Amino acid sequence: MRYPFLWRCGAVIVALFLTHGAEAALDIKITQGVEGALPIAVVPFGWTGSQGNPPTDVAGVIAADLERSGRFAPVPRADLPAEPHDKEAVQFNDWRLLGTGNLVIGALASEPNGAYTVEFRLFDVFRGVQLAGLRFAVTEQELRSTAHRIADLIYEELTGEPGAFAARIAYITEYDVGAEAEKRYALQVADSDGENARTVVEASQPLLSPAWSPDGRRLAYVSFETNQPRIYVQELASGARQQVSASPGLNSAPAWSPDGLRLALTLSKDGNPEIYILDLRTQQVRRLTRSAAIDTEPAWAPDGQSLVFTSDRGGSPQIYRIPVAGGRAERLTFDGRYNARATFAPDGNKLALIHGDGNAYRVALLTLGDKALQVLSDTLLDESPSFAPNGRIILYATTDAEGATLAAVSVDGRVRHRLGVQLGKVREPAWSPLAPNE
Repeated sequence: MRYPFLWRCGAVIVALFLTHGAEAALDIKITQGVEGALPIAVVPFGWTGSQGNPPTDVAGVIAADLERSGRFAPVPRADLPAEPHDKEAVQFNDWRLLGTGNLVIGALASEPNGAYTVEFRLFDVFRGVQLAGLRFAVTEQELRSTAHRIADLIYEELTGEPGAFAARIAYITEYDVGAEAEKRYALQVADSDGENARTVVEASQPLLSPAWSPDGRRLAYVSFETNQPRIYVQELASGARQQVSASPGLNSAPAWSPDGLRLALTLSKDGNPEIYILDLRTQQVRRLTRSAAIDTEPAWAPDGQSLVFTSDRGGSPQIYRIPVAGGRAERLTFDGRYNARATFAPDGNKLALIHGDGNAYRVALLTLGDKALQVLSDTLLDESPSFAPNGRIILYATTDAEGATLAAVSVDGRVRHRLGVQLGKVREPAWSPLAPNE
């Protein structure tokens, strides 16, 4: 079965997915957690303001982030022995009896100028010491992103690894409008927890392959708005966009170089789908591969020195690696008849890819050192894996008994999430870099 490979190439356009409402937030459900997750207490933040309730439950966002990582098990609010909001009110013995190793407290206050002050403290309960604490001055619109930043700080303090909760995700939806159910396609961006979804661009023809620039300010994507595939780059803050590739034939699978100055892409302007590199400053295009087969789905190594791509030059879709300067392509995958859509982990030592065995197409992890391949997902038709910027989670699209949606799996396969819109379906996910700025 060549469906995922051909679909990504643009050779097949399928009936994709259906949603109701272009900006429906993603609903995230943890379908498999980790035994032995660390207990942590996140107390509801104190609130000082004219409104009866705070505009955002900051502590709730933090607790949900930590739980979603699979590394932590927040104590249910009903089981909290107290709700202190400052250090002096913390009675460590109460928390020790609860058996939780760490405690998070904080406060949220509205200021006369309309801004908000958010502060938090993280404690080691058994030692009775503060591990971290900060104060932020933010707008109301920044409260959720600030909660994600706090969750990142807590995660890093307790695990020694960067968090990725402040990152965002891009994805494609399709929905019906009007009495005749005219189809509309939307490229959307949301927080890592699926909230604050907003539409970047809408069209009456398919949108595909969103890819984040390294600074998180732009998205490259494929649009069929002219009934032909074209590649655009769009700024998120201003909405300004530029058509960067409109060659005859196929224009697909854009991938940013680590320096943000080039795009690798698939073009068929010379007859066969091949990998090219587009210099965004000069608009010069350089052909990288030369094969009678289909070469597509390029992805840059973090050091910018090589690319991986999918090719069926050996008789079936497999992953190959080629120097950016040009040269011979090296085959990387040998396990199974189908391996496609590879993307590098942030450390450059692993690839996430789609591995097919004839009955299922699942997310797998390839270690480049020893070429060991580990299947991570348990669904049947997976596509478009994307690493979280800290390398701990892989987001992907899947189709299962509940329909086409997004899912996520940890790199050890122990934590799984399902992300979907209520009454709808989504595809083509891409995780942003850490701490993107619009």
